[in-house]
Amino acid sequence: MQIPIFTVDAFTNRPFSGNPAAVCLLENDLDEELHQKIATEMNLSETAFIRKLKPGDDFTKSSCFGLRWFTPANEVPLCGHATLASAAVLFHVQRNTNSVLTFVTLSGELKARQVKDYIVLDLPLYTAYPQELKEVEELIKAAVGDMIVQDVLYSPDTKKLLVRLSDTYERSVLEELKVSAQRFLAAEKTGKVKGLILTVKGNSSGKGHDFYSRYFAPWYGVLEDPVTGSAHAVLSSYWSEQLGKKEMLAFQCSRRGGELKISVRSDGRVDIAGQTAVVLKGNLTF
Repeated sequence: MQIPIFTVDAFTNRPFSGNPAAVCLLENDLDEELHQKIATEMNLSETAFIRKLKPGDDFTKSSCFGLRWFTPANEVPLCGHATLASAAVLFHVQRNTNSVLTFVTLSGELKARQVKDYIVLDLPLYTAYPQELKEVEELIKAAVGDMIVQDVLYSPDTKKLLVRLSDTYERSVLEELKVSAQRFLAAEKTGKVKGLILTVKGNSSGKGHDFYSRYFAPWYGVLEDPVTGSAHAVLSSYWSEQLGKKEMLAFQCSRRGGELKISVRSDGRVDIAGQTAVVLKGNLTF
């Protein structure tokens, strides 16, 4: 069997930065266990599988596809950067003729559209709620040591814990923070956290980035994710309220780094825009 596969760097316009995702185009149904085997083989934070929903669908002409995401360890309910990568393969490689693509996923229908040099994702917006510090104290200490924490919130929909560091810290502090994400597995005692977001406020002058973040998901086999769309579906809600802004520019401070343009909508959704670079085209053969 041969399956077309691509590697796409998402939330960047330069190869070898942003967040890489593998994207597979499935002409036919794939045996269930092969999804995970392929994702483990690719060993990227996410491998996406685009599938046709009905006979006669076409990657160039159809506008609606099924989409699933797998880490090297398991399937996940939402992945923004791999959705961006999937849209890039359809728009830029397959030359799909539609202005808007719809993906049927575990998180409902997600839409992607082209706006100039960007692809805009229409994602759910997730609220995070104040979290009892005692429950997650050990996890936070494992992540940031004795640094001053300003806010701790939990998003039950995404199982992500959001930890905001004090406004006295600048971007460089977040970037230079040495984290042993493997330790999080032992430190997380509640069983409810599957992702940890660390974030700091950005430039208050109105120029530059509104907020910065890093994201860790060792529970899904991803020690640190370079740029994370699903984390920004939580961050967008939080920072929009904190800053009183609907339009924001965010930067995820991983070693590779990536930029996200955010527009919080009034219908409980968020538009997250990013650029992409396709760095590999080939076939899986087995």
